[in-house]
Amino acid sequence: MHITKQIASLFRNLYFGGNWTWVNMKDTLQDINWQQASEKIGSLNSIAVLVYHTDYYVRAVLNVLQGNSLDAHDKFSFDCPPIQDESDWQALVGKALENATLFASLVETLHDEKLEQIFFEEKYGNYYRNLHGVIEHTHYHLGQISLIKKMLLEKS
Repeated sequence: MHITKQIASLFRNLYFGGNWTWVNMKDTLQDINWQQASEKIGSLNSIAVLVYHTDYYVRAVLNVLQGNSLDAHDKFSFDCPPIQDESDWQALVGKALENATLFASLVETLHDEKLEQIFFEEKYGNYYRNLHGVIEHTHYHLGQISLIKKMLLEKS
């Protein structure tokens, strides 16, 4: 078994279905409209902000997978552009799903030996840590999105 292919599969299932939890990003976001996506409940982030935030880190790692530098800063990871209509929301979701598809495709082309190599700089650890980190991070926020979605539907 190639570990990189397994990691790519886990990531793809997180976004498009078939993972162990049976919750995935695409299906969870499918029936949320732009008003719901933008609504804040108390001090919680909006769904749109969480989608932007998870995609921010996918894009950061994707950039390295494409041979570029790591250019991400935690302080900017929640800077979601305003969602002013349905097209803004659909563009955000569409871009996140597009990035997820590309991410999984690039991961499955890596040789397993790459997983042990330093990811951009030594302080970030190896590729394995970062690829799994993106999966763990997205699962965490997908749980938040699912709960916020339930809260919004209960308000209706």
